[in-house]
Amino acid sequence: MLKVSSMAGRRALKAVLIDLSGTLHIEDTAVPGAQDALNRLRQASVAVKFVTNTTKESKRNLLERLQRLNFDVQEKEIFTSLSAARSLLEQKQHRPLLLVEDSALEDFTGIDTSEPNAVVVGLAPDHFNYQTLNKAFRMILDGAPLIAIHKARYYKRCSPVEAVMIGDDARDDVGGAQNTGMLGILVRTGKYREGDENKINPPPHLTCDSFPDAVEHILNNLL
Repeated sequence: MLKVSSMAGRRALKAVLIDLSGTLHIEDTAVPGAQDALNRLRQASVAVKFVTNTTKESKRNLLERLQRLNFDVQEKEIFTSLSAARSLLEQKQHRPLLLVEDSALEDFTGIDTSEPNAVVVGLAPDHFNYQTLNKAFRMILDGAPLIAIHKARYYKRCSPVEAVMIGDDARDDVGGAQNTGMLGILVRTGKYREGDENKINPPPHLTCDSFPDAVEHILNNLL
């Protein structure tokens, strides 16, 4: 079942941003029909990018999972909140105290962490002990910037009105995208719960059962 809000008109759609966990796959199982739908989307004249706000896995781990599930994805097409944080650190020339999972550390390879002057926090409960948090707290009190990366999500090379975002999280995926000027498509998989589409304003451009339905709508109505 499709639930469409106001039609977007004929935008010059140039990019489709796709959330990973909960949209293309759930844990180690692909959403039914998602691989074929992605292949169909790739035949259209739009850029396809994959975005995720997970801070628990490196880009390499994410890519390996997708490829095991037979998704046609290249590493350069994946944008994570970890890579966004790394770009910010390089831009500001910060030396971070990294409070991220060990599995995510490889995405910061080459970043100088000696004598840290910034605090980077991901979803890393194993590192949330008194000694580490106390060190981070003292650094922040002394003026070090705090960079919280779990909510970070952006794709800077695409004008928002030229993009559509597909995700299972009404607030962060869809609401966040629409707040920047994109269209948002909410899928009823992953973390979606009944009525989520009514919790954001404006509501999603489209609410549909799964990723293949979202692709079908894009191909038929937005290109």
